Amino acid sequence: MTYLKLENVSDSEKTIEILESTKKGLGFVPNMYVKLGKNTALLDAYSYSYHSFRDNAGFTPVEQEVIFLSVAYENNCEYCMGAHSFVADSMSGVPKDKTDAIRSGKKISDNKLASLSELTRKLTKRRGNVSANDLKHFFEMGYSESHVLGVIAGIAVKTMSNYSNHLTNPSLDEVFAKRIWKKKDSYTEM
Repeated sequence: MTYLKLENVSDSEKTIEILESTKKGLGFVPNMYVKLGKNTALLDAYSYSYHSFRDNAGFTPVEQEVIFLSVAYENNCEYCMGAHSFVADSMSGVPKDKTDAIRSGKKISDNKLASLSELTRKLTKRRGNVSANDLKHFFEMGYSESHVLGVIAGIAVKTMSNYSNHLTNPSLDEVFAKRIWKKKDSYTEM
């Protein structure tokens, strides 16, 4: 794989502002943000969309991490799988067995979260084209049409970071290192 070198790319004022705000909120700037910041539009779009998804998509913190991990799994993003596994375990209250199921491509034992993960994975893999039966199962678990659109918002957020990570290869931050994840040669089909 060839990675972008991003040499001689200076940070804009807007990028510096976002990175400083991130540091204030998290106590550090994730390596991924530094790479995203080499294009201000990408970092700004990611940051805004990430916060809007968290605040407005209609999902609990547990459900949000299920979506983010499911997208990162389908997009095969090592950085986001490691980072969001840590966030799921340490900040969002996702039971470790649920996170580990997503990380290994297995079905989650909780039916509602399983339906959320399955729809997210299918929407990601099939580029938004899912069947009526896929949606019916999702709705039967208590989700609404608005939630489908919220899943799409989560997919959009993670696709920006996943694709950027594939091309820029940020090293996994030390804080996330306990949940490092390596790409698998084959993935479980939905």
